[in-house]
Amino acid sequence: MAALAELRSPLDWIALDWALLVAAGWLAVGAAGIFALRRFRLVARVLFPLGGLLGLALSGVALAALLDRPQVAVLPIGLPGLPFHMRLDALSAFFLLVIGASAAGVSAFAAGYFRRGEGTPPGLLCLQYHVFLASMAMVVLADDAYAFMVMWETMALSSFFLVTANHRIAEIRRAGYIYLLVAHVGAIGILMCFGVLQANTGDYTFANMRAQHLTPFWASVAFLLATFGFGAKAGILPLHVWLPEAHPAAPSPVSALMSGVMIKTAIYGVLRVSFDLLSLQLWWWGAMLLALGLATALYGVVFAAAQVDMKRLLAYSSIENIGLLFTAIGLALVFSAYGMRMLAALALTAGLYHVASHALFKSLLFLGTGSVLHATGERNLGKLGGLIRYTPWVAWVTLVGVLASAGLPPLGGFVSEWLLLQSFLFTPGLPHPVLNMLIPVVAALIALVAALAGYTMVKFFGVIFLGQPREEKLAQAHDAGRWERAGMLWLVVGCVALGLLPNQFIQLIDPVTQALVQAGLGATVAADGWLLAPAGVSRASYGPVIFLFGIAASFALAWLLVRRLYHGRLRRALPWACGFPWSSARMQDTAEGFGQPIRQIFEPFFRMQRELPSPFDERPRYRVTAEDHLWHWLYLPIAHLAGRLARLVGLLQQGRIAVYLMYSFVTLVVMLLLVTR
Repeated sequence: MAALAELRSPLDWIALDWALLVAAGWLAVGAAGIFALRRFRLVARVLFPLGGLLGLALSGVALAALLDRPQVAVLPIGLPGLPFHMRLDALSAFFLLVIGASAAGVSAFAAGYFRRGEGTPPGLLCLQYHVFLASMAMVVLADDAYAFMVMWETMALSSFFLVTANHRIAEIRRAGYIYLLVAHVGAIGILMCFGVLQANTGDYTFANMRAQHLTPFWASVAFLLATFGFGAKAGILPLHVWLPEAHPAAPSPVSALMSGVMIKTAIYGVLRVSFDLLSLQLWWWGAMLLALGLATALYGVVFAAAQVDMKRLLAYSSIENIGLLFTAIGLALVFSAYGMRMLAALALTAGLYHVASHALFKSLLFLGTGSVLHATGERNLGKLGGLIRYTPWVAWVTLVGVLASAGLPPLGGFVSEWLLLQSFLFTPGLPHPVLNMLIPVVAALIALVAALAGYTMVKFFGVIFLGQPREEKLAQAHDAGRWERAGMLWLVVGCVALGLLPNQFIQLIDPVTQALVQAGLGATVAADGWLLAPAGVSRASYGPVIFLFGIAASFALAWLLVRRLYHGRLRRALPWACGFPWSSARMQDTAEGFGQPIRQIFEPFFRMQRELPSPFDERPRYRVTAEDHLWHWLYLPIAHLAGRLARLVGLLQQGRIAVYLMYSFVTLVVMLLLVTR
């Protein structure tokens, strides 16, 4: 696929050409699904693995492009006079790497996950899935507003059809419509942002937008529109309501892609507009993103801790992680506005590291819930338990995702959050006294969010896999198949690699920060070998290999001491029963009980609904539901207002030709009066 642009040498377009070829390959795989509409084995065993191999190829292309110059191309598709402009630079290459690596694992898992008779025919599902992958890749390659919006809408529509795959269920259709509505409202904001960025020149290429020097007012308008538009797709507060609805409704591989990858395209959009297309950065932009990100992170983790549906729990956890990403971007904007380039690079590196880490561990967790769902038919935490006995493979690989999500070393989630906290430790050097006073408070709240995230992950893993089964049918649960294991194992390797090789991965991020803020940490971390010290060993450092060695030594010492001193003198008993021999599943802590302290401490966050039992009930039950205030404060009033306006407009539809002719006559008279004047 030759790029139709004037390039410096034939080698300049190879990486971009291959990236476009992978996107075209995904489309071809999807099209093949139509010809094999109901041939389930062909779709599952051939087409989905082929899509995973294309994801691996895209990762290799992105790695090669990270260290190369920006490459551009003009594709002869689109409308007359409006071709698609493509550009592969460091920022787009990094996100292509995340998309490709995640797609490889999720596609392999999907080959063993999808079943016959689950709503959409297998071939059509294959088409929607691979169009979704191709559109995400094309979004980060687009270099003009027209190509970007076409791909953005393709991504939204294909993911909508994937969310509503089991469209016969009314709740799933409702979740899909909510997602599509929020996605299109956000798209309007993005389109208006591009309208401001082109500065009335009529040229909607990103190259023209970079050349414009907007006044602070119009630059702020563009930034606010971008925050609104991309924030709707990312799930930033208060535009987060679609995530806990759409993610549980979608099949688990689709939930993994949406939560792990798709919402990162919104992060890409914010970075592209804030640091690339806009020629200036203002400190209050960063302060606003800090406030939004912190509110979103705290809101998400508190609601995650109170959930009893495992997929809704992970959806709210994604909202929390999106809040952390916006916080990192906001801090980078603050540093960049004051010319503190190295500190901006540190905050931006933390954010980009978390983009990759969250894509891997959240995809892994959603795939784990998919395996549990297929094995048990349940996603309610209150009906699970003890699955580590029956699905040990799923339990152990899910544990890796849980530890990474909780931010524990030596996994990637710890490195990104540690870098973010390191970024906050340098804020006393800011020239703004109010920021110097408030940002340490933000850092403390982020530490609280990290602690609550660990609490939530303990609940998630403990209630599902530990203890005794809460239902008799769990004894028939089966472990994951070969394809599912292969997909999850790939993501496990990624989580571990990000934790053990932080310096090497930061050097891959370095070209991105160099392009966006003209500074990077690559040279600094390269000089420290295996020790991660972003600002010098005297300030703070982290040695993943040393930490791993310490853990291994501690386990070995404990094993030797137990073996030498206590072997044969132990009586095994259930730890939660304090040695009581006649325990049952009813004695275990439930998901509701585990989240009760959080609901009580953060009760103002929730709209509590309590159902008290009647004394005359044979089996009295006490039930508490914690709802989102924003549904009742914001979205339901908007829905009621829209309904009233629709009914008023509906009065015009009388169904009589005479009335419609009268409308035309009145319109004609009014237009004549206006024209003659």
